[in-house]
Amino acid sequence: MMKPRDRLVLGALAGMAATLPMTMAMRRLHARLPAAQRYPLPPREITAKLPLLGLTPPTATLVHHFAYGSAAGAIFGLLPPRHARLAGPFFGVGVWVASYLGWLPLMGVLRPATVHPAPRNTLMLAVHLVWGAGLAAGLRELELARRFSFTRATSPAPVLQDRPDEVV
Repeated sequence: MMKPRDRLVLGALAGMAATLPMTMAMRRLHARLPAAQRYPLPPREITAKLPLLGLTPPTATLVHHFAYGSAAGAIFGLLPPRHARLAGPFFGVGVWVASYLGWLPLMGVLRPATVHPAPRNTLMLAVHLVWGAGLAAGLRELELARRFSFTRATSPAPVLQDRPDEVV
């Protein structure tokens, strides 16, 4: 059984890793929006309200975006074991709902998703599905690596004894 702290860390790593394909999808889908809807995506709008001192806005946006993905991934890592293939995308949509219809508008950081055009909301839902799927797959791979690849030898003899030409 894995300790909660370990699950938290693995979830955070998986969340951070899943943010990269999400970011790639956001950039590509944003370019396909009608011109009038290509105003900055939520991570940039959020960063405008919560700047990071010393960083340019584009870099601060990426830092916020990956930190948020990591934090949400940590929460996912703490959830009880589940059918991850389904749980990840559902969790991704849940993060979208909680963020863009919940706490961000309530805190005055971002206007609610209900005031944005449907294509932008579709984009954001789609990339949260991408993130959730990547999160679940990444967490599963990290759990397997932790359990097998980094703890068990795959040969009956230690690696150095398998290679007599190596200096011990």
